[in-house]
Parts: sequence; C-alpha cells; structure tokens
Amino acid sequence: MTSSPPPHRTQLGPLLVRHRRARGWSQQRAAAELCAAAGVPTLSRNEVSRWERQRRVPGSFWLSWLGVVLDVPAAVLAEAALHARRTGPPTAGGSGPHGAAGARPGGRTGPGRAAGSTRGGGARAVATR
Repeated sequence: MTSSPPPHRTQLGPLLVRHRRARGWSQQRAAAELCAAAGVPTLSRNEVSRWERQRRVPGSFWLSWLGVVLDVPAAVLAEAALHARRTGPPTAGGSGPHGAAGARPGGRTGPGRAAGSTRGGGARAVATR
C-alpha cells in the first residue's frame, strides 16, 4: 500500500503574478485597482511587488480585496498565504537568512553614520559672530 503524495501547495507570489498578468496589468495598475476597490489610497506598486516576490504576505484585508480584484477564490488565496507564512520568504541563492548577499538587518551604516543612528551625522554649519 502506497501513500499519496502531499497535495500541491500553490505559491502565493506566482499565483498573484499569473492572475495579474492574465489581465494585462502592471503592478502599478494592480495597486490602483486594489486601492479603488478597497477605498484605501495608500497601497503602492512596491507592496504588490513584495507580495509577488513573497517578501511579505498580505493580511486578511488585502487578501479579500485581491480575491475580488483578481477574481481568485478566497479559499485559494487563504491557503496560499498560510503556506507562505509557514515556509517564509524564498532565499536568493543560499546567501543567508536575509536574502540578498550582504543585507544587514539593522539599517544602513557608512560614512558619517554609526549603526543604529538616524539620518544626519555629517558636518554642520556653525554660526560665527
């Protein structure tokens, strides 16, 4: 007696890309359609890109609107999102836990900046009398 293979898990990112491209939409257009449908003007193309690359997983609010706008059953999106949350984001070529090689989790450092500092730190003009 053989056991059946595990069910195929749909990846959320490729699923979103496939349905967006089937409509001939850019990421910008998809973001605009989502904003119009949800009545929320703050979703950007960048966030759509993050969802498609599975760097982030949309919450239930955006999943429901993605289902409406892309005409994808809510259960399919919910299952794909659950799978994405369990497996985490894909890594880029085994370059470590943060994806891209050399990515630092704590922010940028460089000339005039210490780790954890805010913007600035360069020379400041001093008023003289």
